[in-house]
Amino acid sequence: MIPRRAKIIPRHDFFHPLPLEIDPSARKNHALARQNAHLRGENRALVCKIHLSGPQEAMRGRDGLRAAAGVSARGPGKCPWRLAQTVRPRHSCGVRLDVITLFPELITVPMGTSIMGRAQEKGAITVGVHDLREHGLGKHKQVDDTPYGGGQGMLLRPEPLFAALEQVHTEGARVILMSPAGKPFDQAAAHRLAGEEHLIFLSGHYEGMDQRVVDRWVDEEISLGDYVLTNGAIAAVVVMDAVVRLLPGVLGDDLSAVEESFGSAGLLEAPHYTKPAEFQGLRVPDILLSGNHAKIAEWRHQQALERTQKMRPDLLRPEE
Repeated sequence: MIPRRAKIIPRHDFFHPLPLEIDPSARKNHALARQNAHLRGENRALVCKIHLSGPQEAMRGRDGLRAAAGVSARGPGKCPWRLAQTVRPRHSCGVRLDVITLFPELITVPMGTSIMGRAQEKGAITVGVHDLREHGLGKHKQVDDTPYGGGQGMLLRPEPLFAALEQVHTEGARVILMSPAGKPFDQAAAHRLAGEEHLIFLSGHYEGMDQRVVDRWVDEEISLGDYVLTNGAIAAVVVMDAVVRLLPGVLGDDLSAVEESFGSAGLLEAPHYTKPAEFQGLRVPDILLSGNHAKIAEWRHQQALERTQKMRPDLLRPEE
């Protein structure tokens, strides 16, 4: 329960949505704060600062709401949100994902939809979207400038990026720059990143960013492939989606993340069929209707091998 004199004040970068089953009045106040901020034209991502009348310390953002619900925001161990017994979400600790971008809507829409949206509701992840423009310089909130030495395009200045990173960075966080110069992203990288507790994605725009940001803050650079996108936020969503679906409880069946393309066998997935058994003269393979699970597993493995040989022979080991 929230203390009687607790009040919620809207700020600028709250992680949303609110996943915990806390007092309904807190949820109502939270919704009103978001609505009022929207009417004032503030960023949809808000930070709530909770002023407590008891001995609990006032905290920012989700930590504050969890504190109001009787949750330790910084409990023992590395988990940033160790949950108290008074709250019973489906997961005891969620992975924190922060994205710094000039175009927040490129993140909020896909990350709030379908499986990604449900992952937030379950508490498996916490997504923070931070508008770089809020840290811009001067009355026009400038974030870019021309490159020294000449050249095409504009570069993101270091000051707004440093300010944004200083605001969201935590001990143990891993900062990832989405860049065509980065290491190609694959399923192995998704599994590795799924083991992190806090990921911060830098989304470039224009011709990139000042190299001093990379030198000071970036832990690794990731590329989706040998092509160029208009905005790094699009690439960040792809990486986050691939990572989040590997977290326990996010998919309906945890085996879905194993028995798929690039899964434990390292092969492409075998073809799948559903009802009806025959459609416009096209029949489902008889083996799938046989009920012999051992034979079905053998058939699927053979189909996966043949499909990989045809579509992605580079994935096969020499002995295969």
